[in-house]
Amino acid sequence: MTLYGLIGYPLTHSLSKKYFEEKFQQENLLSYQFQNFELENLEQITEIVKNNSSLKGFAITIPYKQAIIPYLHFASKEVQQIQACNCVKIIDGQLYGYNTDIIGFEKSFTELLQPHHTKALILGAGGAAKAVQFVLKKLGISFLNVSRKIINETTITYEQITKQILKEYLIIINTTPLGSYPNIDGCPIIPYHYLSSNHYLFDLVYNPTLTRFLQLGQQQKAIIKNGSDMLHIQAKENWKIWESS
Repeated sequence: MTLYGLIGYPLTHSLSKKYFEEKFQQENLLSYQFQNFELENLEQITEIVKNNSSLKGFAITIPYKQAIIPYLHFASKEVQQIQACNCVKIIDGQLYGYNTDIIGFEKSFTELLQPHHTKALILGAGGAAKAVQFVLKKLGISFLNVSRKIINETTITYEQITKQILKEYLIIINTTPLGSYPNIDGCPIIPYHYLSSNHYLFDLVYNPTLTRFLQLGQQQKAIIKNGSDMLHIQAKENWKIWESS
């Protein structure tokens, strides 16, 4: 048996298991299984790898994309650069870390990007935000991070988002879990009434497909996109890494 998995906490929102189980069924991969490892403490990962000899790799989601770094025996140059990892391949008990959020976000995000979308607000400061920052830098899009507290000189708080800022920053990317199933009424607290058809709202959340964040943007005629495409793209990239020789 070949086992792959997902590590995070909680995992009620995740559709990764469903994605891979359907893939295994469609491709007649009868000896393959996918398991959710819902860990309240990441220290458990050592025992999981040790006790599951059939585990060949796993994806990582909130809140462990940064916390997994010290457990890696090898990190790709992207992981070293942004200090966030969402894909691990296991070879002889050693953990090889990669970041497929980068390619997943870039391919999905750029599909609806317009010429006037030159500045972005990144909501959240976790591991997913690191991948988003990497892509925006590559695309030449300047950005501000938005967090509950000031972290560095490129960070503002939610309370500091003004009409003027939203007039200038026409891309808003939600990298937080706010609005994820089952807490679908949640959303980042920003002044949505200042949004317009010039804005582009991208939500890394994919369950539900239309989050409250996207609904409120849609009401203001903004371009919207959820994280579903990103999920599928990075899952395909994970598969390539896991199954490569």
